[in-house]
Amino acid sequence: MIKKYLLVVFLCFGMQFYAQNRNSASTDTLQNKNYEYLFERIEATQEDGVKQKLYLEYFLNKAKAGKNSQDIVNGYKNYLYYTPEKLKLIYADSMIYAAKKSKDNALIGSAYLSKGIVYYGQKKLKYALDNYLIADNYISNTDDKYLIYKVKYNIGNIKYYLGFYDEAISLFVECRDFFKGKNDRAYLNSLHLLGLCYNKIGNYGLCSEINEKGIQEGIRLENNEMRDYFIHSEGINQYFKSNYAAAIKKITQSLPAINKNKDFANESVGYFYIGKSYWDLRNQEMALLYFKKVDQIFDDKQYIRPDLRESYELIIKYYKSKGDLEKQLFYIEKLLKADSVLDNRFRYLSGRVRKVYDTKVLLKDKQEIEESFNKRKHNDLIFTGILVLFFLIVLFIAYRHIRNKNIYRQKFEELMKQNGSTVKEDVKNGHNGIDDIHKDTVAMILKQLEKFERDKKFLEKDLTSIKLAAIFKSNPKYLSKIIYHFRGKKFPTYIADLKIDYIISLLKEDPKVRKYSNRALADEAGFSSTQRFATAFHAKAGCPTSYFINELNKISE
Repeated sequence: MIKKYLLVVFLCFGMQFYAQNRNSASTDTLQNKNYEYLFERIEATQEDGVKQKLYLEYFLNKAKAGKNSQDIVNGYKNYLYYTPEKLKLIYADSMIYAAKKSKDNALIGSAYLSKGIVYYGQKKLKYALDNYLIADNYISNTDDKYLIYKVKYNIGNIKYYLGFYDEAISLFVECRDFFKGKNDRAYLNSLHLLGLCYNKIGNYGLCSEINEKGIQEGIRLENNEMRDYFIHSEGINQYFKSNYAAAIKKITQSLPAINKNKDFANESVGYFYIGKSYWDLRNQEMALLYFKKVDQIFDDKQYIRPDLRESYELIIKYYKSKGDLEKQLFYIEKLLKADSVLDNRFRYLSGRVRKVYDTKVLLKDKQEIEESFNKRKHNDLIFTGILVLFFLIVLFIAYRHIRNKNIYRQKFEELMKQNGSTVKEDVKNGHNGIDDIHKDTVAMILKQLEKFERDKKFLEKDLTSIKLAAIFKSNPKYLSKIIYHFRGKKFPTYIADLKIDYIISLLKEDPKVRKYSNRALADEAGFSSTQRFATAFHAKAGCPTSYFINELNKISE
């Protein structure tokens, strides 16, 4: 027995000695290797966590021994890419700490940018944006064009997510032009996001063109990493074109690659639009399967987007049609939870979303269904409750209709009393607020603005402060400040109001124009989309275009 015990001890000691000498030999071998070799080994050993850990540790220790800030930051960045999700922010903070010691603006900015990207991957958009803006403060003080445009790309991503599509488009156009020929993946990413933005503003034709161009450019550049994302984008675009079968086919084709990338956000969006396509094809059972996949990702990842919440509305509608109170109650609670997440994550965005089920109505429905479900009263009680609810809805709709009609009538009468443009209604006296601009410059820009308004140059499409400032041979900052001071409006509102004033005058003066569709009126005024025209008209006139035209026609009869 003693001999057996000694043999085991000897074997264990021998194995330990062998392992120590083997690790020592490996370390000795790595001493002569450069960073490029170590990084290649880190990437090559992704399937072997033990070996990869050895290379990660040696890279970072070598960098610390060399006391080179750039190498140390790169060492932490390696950990950032290949470490579990819960540890990424720890290594991101270590990157920032090491970068700050270098006092190198580009290195510090790059570290903050990496931390923002980690937050974005976790869909913590507020924190992502905070870090992007800090990164921008540092990087803007450098001549590193690549980092400058990388910040622009990531801020554009946030703006797209928050619904500021026009601002996002401007940034992605700049990034597309810069990255072309310099960084293939960044160039294709910029194209992809640009297409998504055009879809969101209703320019489905341009979205399709960009998706096709993205695929062709990928072939030209021999880079297929984004191919399935362009197909995914086009599938969603086909849904908005009402080509539901094509939408299902393309999104389904793209999902295996997206799933392989563990991109749960685009996976959820894909499931949602497949579900919507089946729903519009009147195949509600198939639609339900995909809406529940969206719900599953919400459960697993807490990922939800304002448009995806409609999954719950349609699931509730489905079970309501089946009379399944238990399932209605379950998914109403899910929708309330989703709204809570959205309100926290998109606080300033949530007001833009038209909610079919707002919180008050949801809580009321939830209470009624709980009472009905728990008491299990006979059908007459349920029927009475439905009648009451229907009556309240009709009453509410009638109230809204009467109230809106009175408001519209009042706004119409105000418009009829007005004569000409109202862009100067908030003109301010003096130069308080624009003291940093030379008086001669102010006078010159004001004179140019008057000619601009008189010659109706505001009818040009896609007019921005940058374009107009270039025409005036000024800069956008001065132009915007002067317009705000003397016209009382920010630049986009100033242009939109000029366009709407022009359309109102046309409608008053020319009965033929009243026969134009909203689309034709939008083109006449130089709006990029019918929806933007309709929104701008309602904001300025206080009533829809159709109401204004009907009232004008009544006066003419």
